[in-house]
Amino acid sequence: MADYEAVQPGPLRLKGSGGVLSAGKRKKKKAKEKGQILEQIVSSKKQEEEKKRGLDKRTPAQVAYEKMQEKRQMERILKKASKTHKQRVEDFNRHLDTLTEHYDIPKVSWTK
Repeated sequence: MADYEAVQPGPLRLKGSGGVLSAGKRKKKKAKEKGQILEQIVSSKKQEEEKKRGLDKRTPAQVAYEKMQEKRQMERILKKASKTHKQRVEDFNRHLDTLTEHYDIPKVSWTK
């Protein structure tokens, strides 16, 4: 029993835990803090957009090229979204039916 005399009875305490809060109780953020955070995010986005406008050193051709790329990408997305999965599978099966037997899986067994 002499080995256990140095043990401190009671609950374990973690290092760096400043306050004594139980696991079930947590501090709730106030609505003011959330509002301030949202305002900061919105203002930072506006500032970034203004900087981008001021620092835009692209030529008119580069701007037009990027606009056309975005337009084509949107067209591709809309084209892919127009068909359902079932329609895509049916089209793929029709395509496979038109291929020759050259693309079939070859027989592997030598015994049969």
